[in-house]
Amino acid sequence: MLAVPGQLPYARRDREYGYELKWDGVRTVGYFGAGRPRLMSRNDRNVLVSYPELTELETAVGRQRLVLDGEIVALDPAGRPSFGQLQQRMHVADPKQAARLAASRPVNYLFFDLLFMDGRDLTGLSYTARRELLEALELRGPRWDTPPHFEGGGSDALEVSRAQGLEGVVAKRLDSVYQPGRRSPDWIKVKIFRNQEVVIGGWKPGQGGRSRTFGSLLMGIPDREGGLDYVGHVGTGFTEHVLADLLARLRPLEQPDSPFTSQIPAKDAKDARWVRPELVGEVRYGEWTPDGRLRHPSWRGLRPDKDPGAVVRE
Repeated sequence: MLAVPGQLPYARRDREYGYELKWDGVRTVGYFGAGRPRLMSRNDRNVLVSYPELTELETAVGRQRLVLDGEIVALDPAGRPSFGQLQQRMHVADPKQAARLAASRPVNYLFFDLLFMDGRDLTGLSYTARRELLEALELRGPRWDTPPHFEGGGSDALEVSRAQGLEGVVAKRLDSVYQPGRRSPDWIKVKIFRNQEVVIGGWKPGQGGRSRTFGSLLMGIPDREGGLDYVGHVGTGFTEHVLADLLARLRPLEQPDSPFTSQIPAKDAKDARWVRPELVGEVRYGEWTPDGRLRHPSWRGLRPDKDPGAVVRE
């Protein structure tokens, strides 16, 4: 179940909602208790091999069979989520490398919903009932936790999120059921920072110190007709390692024609190298311009947990 972007509910409806802090990580549904734990990403990939430190959850769960919804995050030394640090874990498929990174850059799995327990489908229960069952499990360990939620007090929860350097809050109607696969207005994500997922449609060669790599990425968002709308280019936020890694991923995807179906300014299209629109990334930005471009975007990282067709304009 996905949330819609928006503002805090009106004060008169504040008590109708539960509020959770929004964590800067990757959404993951975990299956435990059947002997073969799985961690499923948004695009239905089992990512457990990337996070071997979470296999201990199977022992913690014991004989219970659970399906849990939550967020995998990496924390910096100050205890704040670091999406950059998580990027170093997201792509790893080699078990030995994953084990080394688990020791030096561990992740945490934070639970916020319980969908199934011991043969019982809980998705038809209210958010309040599911949270009570989740909290009764007392799932707290060295690499997992159940953060608290707040019934009412949305503005206070948002200030707590701001003070802790988090992304914002998610407001969930207390009487809402869990609707798998749906983006529902019963859940509202209220962001302090503006982030946008984008599909990479091309790149422009770099100059000067970047002459051996790219200068910027050309970004798009799928439209309702299945095309790809151009929303601008991003040239900041890259480390040398990220530049090299991205270029290596982009070169095999090159194609002769632009994948964008909307018009691209001539200065942006000049010397562009087009690619098949298969890679999804995320940028932080200032605002949308009147002509539908992202103003002052900065690269945050690839999103291998997202499919291009699932990207929407926030």
